Amino acid sequence: MSEHRASIAWQVDAQGFSPTVYNRSHNIGFEGGVQVRGTAAPDFGGNPEDVDPEKLLVSAVASCHMLTFLAVAAKKRLQLVSYDDNAVGVLEKNSEGKFAITKIFLHPKTVFAGETQPDAAELADLHARAHRGCFVGNSVKAEVIVEV
Repeated sequence: MSEHRASIAWQVDAQGFSPTVYNRSHNIGFEGGVQVRGTAAPDFGGNPEDVDPEKLLVSAVASCHMLTFLAVAAKKRLQLVSYDDNAVGVLEKNSEGKFAITKIFLHPKTVFAGETQPDAAELADLHARAHRGCFVGNSVKAEVIVEV
């Protein structure tokens, strides 16, 4: 199996640290040197120019579904030209009364080239296979809904 690492670094800034006032921005680092500026969601005092954990979760599910879809389509020898998605995560109280991302809606749009074009049923099957094979989707409690 494999391990996947991220580093998180935060420091107090000029506004200090108290129960009501503190900086939420931090650095998220990944192997290979990629850095992302993280924060809390804007509704929870975060900087809207940075990326909050909720968006990271939604993007991780959407990215994993896409990568799995690419693998499934490639094995079928389909000529995929593009894949675009505008995923949406819903933050609400779950059945336990706790805030959680309870649903993630994927809206994939695909374009294929060549003579072999999947019909609606084949496309739905490709997405169902991608959904079942997505490591990240299999790791979250949120319901993942693919709306083709």
